[in-house]
Amino acid sequence: MTITSRQELKDYCLRRLGFPVIEINVDDDQVEDRVQDALDYWNEYHFDGIERIYLKSRVEASVLKFNHVGDASLFGMNEPIVGETSGAKALMYSLKSTTELKVRHVFGTFLNGETVTGAWSGISKPLSSVGGYTEGSWTSGKFQVADSVTGVIKVFSVGTAGSSRSSTNIFDAVYQFRLNDMYNLLSSDVIYYQQVKMQLQLLDDMFAGDRDIRFNRKQNFITIDVDMNTVFVDGDYVIFEVYRALDPEEWKRVYNDMFLRRYATALIKRQWGDNMKKFGGMQLPGGVTLNGQIIYDEAMQEIDKIEEEMQLRYSLPVDFMVG
Repeated sequence: MTITSRQELKDYCLRRLGFPVIEINVDDDQVEDRVQDALDYWNEYHFDGIERIYLKSRVEASVLKFNHVGDASLFGMNEPIVGETSGAKALMYSLKSTTELKVRHVFGTFLNGETVTGAWSGISKPLSSVGGYTEGSWTSGKFQVADSVTGVIKVFSVGTAGSSRSSTNIFDAVYQFRLNDMYNLLSSDVIYYQQVKMQLQLLDDMFAGDRDIRFNRKQNFITIDVDMNTVFVDGDYVIFEVYRALDPEEWKRVYNDMFLRRYATALIKRQWGDNMKKFGGMQLPGGVTLNGQIIYDEAMQEIDKIEEEMQLRYSLPVDFMVG
């Protein structure tokens, strides 16, 4: 039998413990909790529990929503604008719609309903009372990720500005190398090309380096520590290489994993023994004596063995996050 759902996994674990021949004194909610514990542990330590993928996120400007902005000539491109109540500042970037402006280089937080004034034009306009300010990734350098992301490996050097690896600029070293020396590859081997590429990469790492990134699983966002205004423009994409926990609802074969079945069964057995320990020594009709401690101890031995085997034999090697 192939297990393809959460309910089938719970039924399998209970049958393995003796149900329906033996009454398993564990509540349905307790079974659900122990299955979730097993899934969390499996995702954390088993190499099949995670996947290495690439996530893309778009760099977007912050948005200010006004009451009847009118046309784009109200504020000039890159004109500083200031909120009269909050004192928040920003630079005008573009007109998103007749009532919404995209802004960058935001300092502070604009308030709903306050008046915003352009430093050059002197024009003042009130923000709308609802949704006056929307934070953008371009302002903070923070990119939201799902709870299932467990680690970030690197961020790829993409963007239209500030990238030393760009080969579309005529003054770029890589561009000039390809323009002047690529013809050599037609008449000789690629050793020279490889050596020059390694040298350029070394110089790039020394003087430019990769972008620093920060990530904490409890915060659900990745932070890029760069000047967002010089490296990116609105609409650029950022590519992250990450580890992500497998979603069993998407990949049904997760529920049929051998270790997951064994581990979930052992956790439910421990819960059963823990429940029964409360009635230790109680004698039932027919002379049967309850002894939940034995069930609990057996479950603990099984859990310790499964966890040790999973960590030693089926975990990915420890890696260092460079960022």
